Amino acid sequence: MSAKDVKAQSRGFFVPYSTAGFGIGTSNYYGDFAPYRRPLASTFKMMRWSIGGNYTRHFTPRLAARASFIYARIAGDDYIMNRDAKHETSIFYARNLHFRNDLKEFSVQGIFKLTPDNRSYDRRPQLGAYLFAGVALTAHNPKALDSLDGDWVKLQPLGTEGQGNEGYKKPYSLVQFAIPVGIGVRYKINSKFDISAELGFRKTFTDYLDDAHGNYADPALFADDPLAARMANRSAEQFAVRKGVDRTDGVRRFLETNYPNLGDYNNPLALLPTTGFGAPGTGRGNSPTYTDNYLFGMIHIHYMLPSQIKCPPLR
Repeated sequence: MSAKDVKAQSRGFFVPYSTAGFGIGTSNYYGDFAPYRRPLASTFKMMRWSIGGNYTRHFTPRLAARASFIYARIAGDDYIMNRDAKHETSIFYARNLHFRNDLKEFSVQGIFKLTPDNRSYDRRPQLGAYLFAGVALTAHNPKALDSLDGDWVKLQPLGTEGQGNEGYKKPYSLVQFAIPVGIGVRYKINSKFDISAELGFRKTFTDYLDDAHGNYADPALFADDPLAARMANRSAEQFAVRKGVDRTDGVRRFLETNYPNLGDYNNPLALLPTTGFGAPGTGRGNSPTYTDNYLFGMIHIHYMLPSQIKCPPLR
């Protein structure tokens, strides 16, 4: 610490300081495969991981700013979310879509410390809480598992809802803006290290983190692309491919509940398309007016960076 900083402390002035942090934690997705009306299931059934680092500058006892990079995975699966008896008869079980998406998020956030710092980094409070908000830029690329070769396939280039064709929307962007907001608590380990725990919600402006947004496209668009045809409509597939579970009995119960007058349910997977399920123009995503969002829960270790680097004397 410089002589100037020591003098400032002796007069009761706050001395700005910086920290470098590293964190790991969880990630949760909310969207067409994980609705808000089922908050517990949407939060815990498909929880995935997150990892990241940040640089924080503390300007005043209450205000700080940080730059953060987080690498995380989100995922959703119609079968996993709806395989119980209560939800097996829903249209989402019959839809049989799934995805995973690895997010690369860079954000700049402002921090308001509910518990203010004292005069310097080594005299900060033992325990404090804070709020944060900012802006983020997120690169993403949703994928799904191909039932034939077992590979994870990038979905955006396939135009699963007809994107890029005449009469359909343009392909969605793989870089999106988001607004991070959240709350955290920070504990002082010693003069050099803190540990913090925080929850950070990300409000996005896209409904394509999961590749499901609008309606089923005309299958004729995929006549020359069997992979795109398979990824666009998976309702007639026998297996929930991520778990390898036979869906035949579940689809039969779906049809018996929702279409009780069909008569013969011996071959439910072949019978399903005759009801109009998955027909062009019918809903593939839950709602075109809602966006996909995600949540990080992370534990960080913070190192107090020296306020001045001392160079050896010249000889």
